[in-house]
Amino acid sequence: MSEPDMSRAERRWNLTVAVTGASGAVVARRMLRALEEDERVGKVHFLPSENSLRVMAEELDLSGRNQLLERLLGHAPQKTTQLSESDIGASIASGSYPSDGMIVLPCSMGTLAAIANGLANTLIARAADVTLKERRPLILCVRETPLNRIHLRNMQLAAEADAVIFPVIPAFYNRPMDSEEMARQFVCRVLAHLGLPQEDAYVWREDD
Repeated sequence: MSEPDMSRAERRWNLTVAVTGASGAVVARRMLRALEEDERVGKVHFLPSENSLRVMAEELDLSGRNQLLERLLGHAPQKTTQLSESDIGASIASGSYPSDGMIVLPCSMGTLAAIANGLANTLIARAADVTLKERRPLILCVRETPLNRIHLRNMQLAAEADAVIFPVIPAFYNRPMDSEEMARQFVCRVLAHLGLPQEDAYVWREDD
């Protein structure tokens, strides 16, 4: 007889973080660092798109692609593994692979379109498709402005398929001092929505 499945509270989380070619590399970096530091998380699949590599290089002043993950984290990864966008045979492309959800941060309009219309033409789109069909959390941190009708229609399609549309919009009521603080608090909100509240999150209280 097989052992009973452990509850999520008893086991460590297994998550996928996809990064696409929209602006917002500082937020993606903060997400990877937060998950790497969170003891409740056991495994992170880091999935950058080809376009995201150029954006990260420009926005974070990273030259070359060697040891990208180490440079984003600031140290050798302990639980995070980088995957290739073209690796359709990766574990996260299968619904039988155990996963607790997927975050696309930032999510470009092209990636949104592929996910919303079920194209599954890259590992990012395929992993998102699997996440939806298995009824697992999928958070799409969309990043674009202004939005045209195609963008809005694709957001509606994705939302109707049970994805969470979570635009990359920073909060200002906590009076952030710089972009790093904006990124940190945005990541806190995403992770709280997923079920991983962070100790350093700014929480609005009635007496604030």
